[in-house]
Amino acid sequence: MLANRREIEEKLRREGRMPPGQVLTEKFPVLHYGPIPAFDESHWDFKVWGAVEKPLKLTWYEFNQLPKVKRQYDLHCVTRWSKFDTEWEGVAIQALLEAGLVKPKPEAKYVIQRAEYEFSANLPLDIVLSDRFLLATHYLGQPLTPEHGFPLRGLVGAIPGKVSDQDVYLWKGAKWLRGLEFLTEDQKGFWELAGYHNEGKVWKEQRIG
Repeated sequence: MLANRREIEEKLRREGRMPPGQVLTEKFPVLHYGPIPAFDESHWDFKVWGAVEKPLKLTWYEFNQLPKVKRQYDLHCVTRWSKFDTEWEGVAIQALLEAGLVKPKPEAKYVIQRAEYEFSANLPLDIVLSDRFLLATHYLGQPLTPEHGFPLRGLVGAIPGKVSDQDVYLWKGAKWLRGLEFLTEDQKGFWELAGYHNEGKVWKEQRIG
């Protein structure tokens, strides 16, 4: 089995899909700081505010009426594991823009994801607006499990076969997401304040700041 994994790793490296310093995993390791929050649908909401034309607030029911998309991602964790061709479903930011629910102001350049227990993760606006970011609700056709961010997580992943300098480590997507704050200037998130690299680019191995 180990030999087979190494063969797959080498194949992925030849294809240019395995970033430097990473190793293949078929599992989905669970890594987070703090306890798993309880979900109460009657009190849960999703907000968008900051450098937008109009703030947005949606209940869980309203959020689930938004159109969903299915996407495949290669996931790269800063702890050096990579998981390939993972299948997700959720809401693309483009859906919020096309429905007129969110309209960033011209000066908006960054987005910080606000999650339970005041956890946060920052990204440039162009990554959030790209296909590499998803407001994820499902994994492998099933609702997210609590340890993987149920009911909603901001997911960042690499598009299989499309290497990009926008590919960032998985910590840049926040589990248990509650909102997006659009910013005119960058603001470090939880792990960045703890010493992780502010950009977290996968192909540059930007792990520690």
